[in-house]
Amino acid sequence: MRPLRAAVALTLLAGGLAACSGGGGTPTLNWYINPDDGGQAKLAAACTQASGGKYKIQTSVLPNDATQQREQLIRRLAAKDSGLDIMSLDPVYVAEAANAGFLRPFPADEAAQFTNGVFPPAVQNSTWDGKLYAAPFWANTQLLWYRKSAAKKAGIDPKAPGFTWNELIDGAVRSGTTVGAQGNKYEGYMVWINALIASAGGRIISDAEKGDDATIDIDSPAGRQAAVIIRKLARSSAASPTLSTDIEEQARSLLNGPRGGFMVNWGYIWRAENGDAKDGVIDKSIPADLDWARYPRVNANQESKPPFGGIELGIGAYGKYKDTYAVDAVTCITSTPNMKKYMIDSGNPAARAVVYDDPEIKKEFPMAGLIRDSINAAAPRPITPYYTDVSGAVLSRWHPPASVDPNTTPARSATFIRQVLRDQALL
Repeated sequence: MRPLRAAVALTLLAGGLAACSGGGGTPTLNWYINPDDGGQAKLAAACTQASGGKYKIQTSVLPNDATQQREQLIRRLAAKDSGLDIMSLDPVYVAEAANAGFLRPFPADEAAQFTNGVFPPAVQNSTWDGKLYAAPFWANTQLLWYRKSAAKKAGIDPKAPGFTWNELIDGAVRSGTTVGAQGNKYEGYMVWINALIASAGGRIISDAEKGDDATIDIDSPAGRQAAVIIRKLARSSAASPTLSTDIEEQARSLLNGPRGGFMVNWGYIWRAENGDAKDGVIDKSIPADLDWARYPRVNANQESKPPFGGIELGIGAYGKYKDTYAVDAVTCITSTPNMKKYMIDSGNPAARAVVYDDPEIKKEFPMAGLIRDSINAAAPRPITPYYTDVSGAVLSRWHPPASVDPNTTPARSATFIRQVLRDQALL
């Protein structure tokens, strides 16, 4: 496969990146984390204590945006930064970092402890070229969140077998309520596009191991069905007036608004809604009216493929402790008890199915069973070292949502993906 693009490589020297993994005394592991409510910092402290003085873990917080997280990490890794011991990676960026030689692979005798009992999509996203390059830490998926009063008003049952996007949109239009989604030109919109295509039985690309010769599949019946749904919602009265710039929190605000009805969004919603009600940000009646169902189907006779997300833990290829303390620390962080602890502390779902059978988890998250089943059935986004290019090419042709045309958009995006992968066009 061709190397990382020169445009990326030319930026790598800008950061003054080298750091050190501890000087004298207790070895220090640097863990670069995605922003959360402090749950990862708590685990760092707990695993530091559990090490019995062998090492300590300090955390550094990455930017909020997943794309910015990727840029910072890739810069540091490309500069062979020895101070990047452990990193929390969005699943879609594991293949890129692994293919570039930036991550330490887990040999077979280590890999089992990180994959036993873990949801298959999480293992799939952590694997490249037959090797495990990251340890699944937490997994995520989207549910259909809705207000029970809105569903009653619309005359629909989102929990009914075979419930579809068409039924959802039509019911919201009839009742004057809204359907929230993530339509901004960012990764959340790619999540929606991919889930619709996968739910219709298709893929955006396949044969990713062929690099820029990967098969482009988006111009297909499934791609056109996805385009029909996006166009239908975007041009309906059920759409957010700001759909083309909405991210997760804007969709949640829409659900909580005067016409709020329905929304596809991640598992954090339950904790966020209850927290806001407790703090007086939203009326206490809203969480009491909140319900959830599996991600809607594209076709009534075909099960949906909910989105997959989460965080995987990678070990930097250049760290001083990559074969010793870093492995021990990742083992501690991703243990089943710590996955449970992190789920309770942060609201982010665990990557192991057994956690969802815990009585404390069931009490804290009444939708735990649905989250578990949805993650298990989820469809990952394309697993490719060139994911950033594929995602960018799709978004450039499918945005804004109201401009999507099933007769032209899938074909135009297929052509553009190929051109971008072969350096015949720029994003």
